[in-house]
Amino acid sequence: MSAAANSDADTANTPAAAIVVESVARRFGRLEAVRGVSVTIARGEIFGLVGPDGAGKTTLMRMLAGVLRPDAGRIVLEGIDVAADPERAKTSLSYMPQRFGLYEDLTVAENVFFYGELFEVPRDRYRTRSAELLDAAGLAPFRRRLAGQLSGGMKQKLGLVCALIHTPKVLLLDEPTTGVDPVSRRDFWAILYRLREEGVTIVMSTAYMDEAERCSRLALLYGGAVRECDTPARLKARMPGALLAVQADRPRDAYAALDGLPGVLGLLLMGDRVHVRVDDAARRTPEVAARLNERGVAGVSIATVEPGIEDVFVALIGEAA
Repeated sequence: MSAAANSDADTANTPAAAIVVESVARRFGRLEAVRGVSVTIARGEIFGLVGPDGAGKTTLMRMLAGVLRPDAGRIVLEGIDVAADPERAKTSLSYMPQRFGLYEDLTVAENVFFYGELFEVPRDRYRTRSAELLDAAGLAPFRRRLAGQLSGGMKQKLGLVCALIHTPKVLLLDEPTTGVDPVSRRDFWAILYRLREEGVTIVMSTAYMDEAERCSRLALLYGGAVRECDTPARLKARMPGALLAVQADRPRDAYAALDGLPGVLGLLLMGDRVHVRVDDAARRTPEVAARLNERGVAGVSIATVEPGIEDVFVALIGEAA
């Protein structure tokens, strides 16, 4: 585990901590889905979980929510031991899994009302809170529409409204915007920023690297463990080497040509370009250009660029593996 992750464990008793995860592990038969995870998440933070499929993100999220018990370690949420007292912990949190339980044969308003009743929200508070949330989500004009007739993005926003109806202190979101259109994703994030300003702690897993950049801090998960944990800016600063963006008429041919070239530390195909991580940009740029010319790759342009979170993840995880 990285020094950053270890420093999280060292601050486990910090008063400002909303969530403390200490050496948590979970197995499914022979599969060690989560192993030795320790992080501390501050109140009002948007904390991101990033990793490939099977990295342990959903398992960790379900343990945070009290849906799964850890085999080892403990989770303390707003001062409550989640495993020891899951029902009490649930009064302080909302968990929105990948498939949130909306009732498609109920209207938007009826779904919100159902969750208000489920969480025992007082009626006077419910009226004010539901109106605020539906308006913020842009769903007020669709109160009478059946949930089954909503678009994917609108369903996700309705799910968020339902998850927030009882004003939780902690919001857990498991890849909430996967498959959602860009406009709905923008609206979704506007709500999250507003919640952060209100002091709500948000933990979310995401498959979108542009969303990861918006988080206060990120935990990079691989093989069930936290390999790195820090702010996006600090993670980028720790990426070894420099990054070249190589555009070419045939980016896959460019990738193949550069594979194994001395000084190339890593390659990542990014749509119409290849991100090439090198040990020295000034020295390797002409060598990269020469190799591509030798292999007959046309339409080449090369520029030094700042790394994105995906570049950092591939580089840092590659070193740790």
